[in-house]
Amino acid sequence: MKKDIEELTEKLIAFRKERDWEQFHKPKDLAVSLSLEAAEVLEHFQWKSEKEIEAYVKTHKDEIGEELADVFNWVLLMSHDFGIDILSASAKKISANSLKYPISKSKGKHTKYTELK
Repeated sequence: MKKDIEELTEKLIAFRKERDWEQFHKPKDLAVSLSLEAAEVLEHFQWKSEKEIEAYVKTHKDEIGEELADVFNWVLLMSHDFGIDILSASAKKISANSLKYPISKSKGKHTKYTELK
Protein backbone atom coordinates (compact mmCIF):
# COMPACT_ATOMS: atom_id res chain seq x y z
CA MET A 1 0.00 0.00 0.00
CA LYS A 2 2.81 2.41 0.84
CA LYS A 3 4.21 1.92 -2.66
CA ASP A 4 0.78 2.65 -4.15
CA ILE A 5 0.52 5.87 -2.13
CA GLU A 6 4.01 6.91 -3.20
CA GLU A 7 3.22 6.22 -6.87
CA LEU A 8 -0.03 8.20 -6.73
CA THR A 9 1.75 11.08 -5.03
CA GLU A 10 4.46 11.06 -7.70
CA LYS A 11 1.78 11.20 -10.42
CA LEU A 12 0.08 14.13 -8.69
CA ILE A 13 3.37 15.99 -8.29
CA ALA A 14 4.22 15.42 -11.98
CA PHE A 15 0.72 16.56 -13.03
CA ARG A 16 1.11 19.72 -10.97
CA LYS A 17 4.66 20.39 -12.14
CA GLU A 18 3.75 20.01 -15.83
CA ARG A 19 1.14 22.73 -15.40
CA ASP A 20 3.31 25.00 -13.26
CA TRP A 21 0.71 24.96 -10.52
CA GLU A 22 3.09 24.78 -7.56
CA GLN A 23 2.89 28.57 -7.41
CA PHE A 24 -0.79 28.30 -6.49
CA HIS A 25 -0.41 25.52 -3.94
CA LYS A 26 0.34 27.46 -0.79
CA PRO A 27 -0.72 25.77 2.47
CA LYS A 28 -3.86 27.87 2.85
CA ASP A 29 -4.93 27.21 -0.72
CA LEU A 30 -4.36 23.47 -0.36
CA ALA A 31 -6.47 23.44 2.80
CA VAL A 32 -9.23 25.47 1.13
CA SER A 33 -9.22 23.12 -1.86
CA LEU A 34 -9.44 20.08 0.43
CA SER A 35 -12.38 21.61 2.27
CA LEU A 36 -14.17 22.52 -0.96
CA GLU A 37 -13.79 19.00 -2.35
CA ALA A 38 -15.05 17.52 0.93
CA ALA A 39 -18.09 19.78 0.61
CA GLU A 40 -18.66 18.40 -2.88
CA VAL A 41 -18.81 14.90 -1.37
CA LEU A 42 -21.35 16.17 1.14
CA GLU A 43 -23.42 17.75 -1.61
CA HIS A 44 -24.33 14.28 -2.90
CA PHE A 45 -26.19 13.62 0.34
CA GLN A 46 -27.76 17.00 0.99
CA TRP A 47 -31.55 16.96 1.44
CA LYS A 48 -31.83 13.20 0.99
CA SER A 49 -33.41 10.80 3.47
CA GLU A 50 -31.55 7.64 4.49
CA LYS A 51 -33.66 5.63 2.06
CA GLU A 52 -32.93 8.05 -0.78
CA ILE A 53 -29.21 7.96 0.05
CA GLU A 54 -29.16 4.17 -0.08
CA ALA A 55 -30.60 4.21 -3.60
CA TYR A 56 -28.52 7.19 -4.69
CA VAL A 57 -25.21 5.63 -3.68
CA LYS A 58 -25.98 2.55 -5.76
CA THR A 59 -26.55 4.62 -8.89
CA HIS A 60 -23.94 7.36 -8.36
CA LYS A 61 -20.83 5.49 -7.18
CA ASP A 62 -18.69 6.89 -9.99
CA GLU A 63 -19.59 10.50 -9.23
CA ILE A 64 -19.11 10.06 -5.49
CA GLY A 65 -15.86 8.23 -6.18
CA GLU A 66 -14.59 11.15 -8.24
CA GLU A 67 -15.24 13.54 -5.37
CA LEU A 68 -13.62 11.19 -2.85
CA ALA A 69 -10.62 10.92 -5.18
CA ASP A 70 -10.36 14.72 -5.25
CA VAL A 71 -10.31 14.79 -1.45
CA PHE A 72 -7.74 11.98 -1.33
CA ASN A 73 -5.55 13.71 -3.91
CA TRP A 74 -5.49 16.93 -1.91
CA VAL A 75 -4.55 14.94 1.20
CA LEU A 76 -1.70 13.32 -0.71
CA LEU A 77 -0.45 16.67 -2.04
CA MET A 78 -0.63 18.29 1.38
CA SER A 79 1.11 15.35 3.01
CA HIS A 80 3.88 15.54 0.41
CA ASP A 81 4.31 19.29 0.65
CA PHE A 82 4.32 19.30 4.45
CA GLY A 83 6.62 16.28 4.78
CA ILE A 84 4.00 14.17 6.55
CA ASP A 85 3.95 10.39 6.23
CA ILE A 86 0.18 10.07 5.92
CA LEU A 87 0.13 6.32 6.52
CA SER A 88 2.08 6.73 9.75
CA ALA A 89 -0.06 9.71 10.79
CA SER A 90 -3.21 7.70 10.14
CA ALA A 91 -1.95 4.72 12.15
CA LYS A 92 -1.03 7.03 15.05
CA LYS A 93 -4.47 8.66 14.92
CA ILE A 94 -6.21 5.28 15.05
CA SER A 95 -4.11 4.37 18.10
CA ALA A 96 -4.88 7.68 19.78
CA ASN A 97 -8.59 7.28 19.08
CA SER A 98 -8.58 3.79 20.55
CA LEU A 99 -7.36 5.35 23.81
CA LYS A 100 -9.92 8.17 23.66
CA TYR A 101 -12.72 5.77 22.83
CA PRO A 102 -12.23 2.53 24.76
CA ILE A 103 -14.66 -0.16 23.69
CA SER A 104 -15.98 -0.53 27.23
CA LYS A 105 -17.12 3.10 27.26
CA SER A 106 -17.88 3.88 23.64
CA LYS A 107 -19.35 0.79 22.01
CA GLY A 108 -22.66 1.64 20.36
CA LYS A 109 -22.46 5.29 21.43
CA HIS A 110 -21.83 8.45 19.42
CA THR A 111 -20.73 10.40 22.49
CA LYS A 112 -17.61 12.56 22.20
CA TYR A 113 -14.68 11.19 24.19
CA THR A 114 -14.77 14.14 26.60
CA GLU A 115 -18.28 13.10 27.64
CA LEU A 116 -17.70 9.36 28.06
CA LYS A 117 -18.02 8.08 31.62
